[in-house]
Amino acid sequence: MFRQASGLLARSFLSSSRSWVRPFSTDLPAAPTADSSFAEAWKKVVPNIEPPKTPIAFVNPRPPTPSSIPSKLTVNFVLPYASELSTKEVDMVIIPATTGQMGVLPGHVATIAELKPGVLSVHEGNEVTKYFISSGFAFIHANSYADVVAIEAVPIDQIDPSLVQKGLAEFTQKLSSASTDLEKAEAQIGVYVHSALNSALTG
Repeated sequence: MFRQASGLLARSFLSSSRSWVRPFSTDLPAAPTADSSFAEAWKKVVPNIEPPKTPIAFVNPRPPTPSSIPSKLTVNFVLPYASELSTKEVDMVIIPATTGQMGVLPGHVATIAELKPGVLSVHEGNEVTKYFISSGFAFIHANSYADVVAIEAVPIDQIDPSLVQKGLAEFTQKLSSASTDLEKAEAQIGVYVHSALNSALTG
């Protein structure tokens, strides 16, 4: 029964969504919208059971895009285990995108950027807070909100330069003596990350 129901749901949903074009993530409406197509298809097949919630039901409504460019950029900076910045209003952030350093000001065009090991700078008035991040993604929204998601991050002033130099020397030695592709790949990653750390401290 459920196998037939899933097939009917798929056909019903696909036929009703052929003319529907999925919007870019930053263009989603500010108010939450129910997945009406899925709910209607579900009720046709299983009318006695409430339809399950879809991911959109768990997404908080995004603030609408303002008619004029705001004076501040609102930043969320999160790690898998902590939230470094939550709805923090700043003047600018500079992120280490894989395409190069990218400055983000209020009113920035909607963008998704992959991050590489490097320095994330948060500018607030005359104060600049710098973090070294390993990798991640930045989501720049049209409403002057920026979400930065990193795997690892640490304030620059908490990094020990001597340990960075030691790690760079160790991984450079491992790279020169690597005998397998796996050893070479691990050593190259170590050299790349420690070189980025060294540049962050000296730059």
